Amino acid sequence: METQQIHSETARRVAPPGFFARWGLILGIVIVVLAGLGIYKFTHQSTQNAMLFPGGGIAGASGAGPGGRAGGGPTAVTTATVTKDDISVRIPALGTITPLATVTVKTQINGQLQKIAFTEGQTVKAGEFLAQIDPRPYQAAFTQAEANLHRDQALLANAKLDLQRYESLLKEESIAQQQLDTQKALVMQYGGTVEGDQAQIHTAALNLAYTHIVSPIAGRIGLRLVDRGNFVTAGDANGIVVITQLQPISALFSIPEDNIPAILKRLHGDALTVTAFDRSHSHKLADGKLATIDNQIDIGTGTFKLRALFDNTDGVLFPNQFVNIELLVEILHNQLIVPNSALHRGAPNGIASSFVYLVDASSTNAKVKVRSVTLGAIDGERVAISAGLAAGDIVVTEGGDRLRDGSAVILPTSTLPQQPPPAGSRHHERTRH
Repeated sequence: METQQIHSETARRVAPPGFFARWGLILGIVIVVLAGLGIYKFTHQSTQNAMLFPGGGIAGASGAGPGGRAGGGPTAVTTATVTKDDISVRIPALGTITPLATVTVKTQINGQLQKIAFTEGQTVKAGEFLAQIDPRPYQAAFTQAEANLHRDQALLANAKLDLQRYESLLKEESIAQQQLDTQKALVMQYGGTVEGDQAQIHTAALNLAYTHIVSPIAGRIGLRLVDRGNFVTAGDANGIVVITQLQPISALFSIPEDNIPAILKRLHGDALTVTAFDRSHSHKLADGKLATIDNQIDIGTGTFKLRALFDNTDGVLFPNQFVNIELLVEILHNQLIVPNSALHRGAPNGIASSFVYLVDASSTNAKVKVRSVTLGAIDGERVAISAGLAAGDIVVTEGGDRLRDGSAVILPTSTLPQQPPPAGSRHHERTRH
């Protein structure tokens, strides 16, 4: 009995309660962690093998052959053929449509505005009736000036008759010389008065004409600035209405001073063509001609101003409208032309330059190679190539961001080279039929 109790006490001291349970839990956790690491390593290795060996079952991974994409086959691209054509040398600029004439119609006399004969937005011709100011005060002034003229003309005529009598009496020594001289002075005085009366008549007639207001230019009428019945004065700064000439109309724009020699050379010959586009530069508005250039360069911006004229018969150009301008300076003939989308900028050969991906379509497995090019004139989406390409070369226009020198490409059907049919293919076709 004592011996069994001693062994039991020894066992409790050597292995306390829960000892084996805790160690079993720790051992289980370690086994689970090791198993997870093994599964991850196996899966990662399988994925790498599938990428390296296309037979591994990864969908879409066909392998990257020499020159192909990493993890893929040849790249499908869009191409264009280098052609010879004419290209236009254009200078782009930002412009503002500016009318050749803008007139604020004002009254030149004071009076009540009796009538308005125009409507807002109306197109008028030069000399067309616009408004009427009360003419009665000015008609009365004209009549009075005429009356004064008639009176003074009568006095002048009488003075001239007296002068003739005095000259006869002086010959008979019936009057003194002084009286004759006085009469001569009186005739001259009345003559001056008559001339003054005639000037008063001209002034009154002019004021009377000013009561009938007409358009000084042909153009479009703006918003009315004063209503009928108001008393208008010659000192009014606002005026009655504003008329703007729209046909023809001009555009003012500025270009860099480096273009002055080329423009001056062409300006003395045929007129240079100017094209106006809308704000987004996507819609053509009108074609015009270069009229003139400014007489000095703006030293603050290094540019100089030009004015172009547009017929504007359809009225698409409006004063103060923002437009994109293209000035046609020259047309270059027989140039090598490629689309702008075929060009890339970088340093493929260690030298910063422009380059294209030139397609070698000698076989079905077409490849591309990097070709540095020298750019010429640029006309929108068309670019002239001065050196580096030849007519008939095929260049990549879309898909070039996934290429490098020597990459394999899949060409559109229209650019695939014609391959001879396999041996016996005609025989098989006949047999099948």
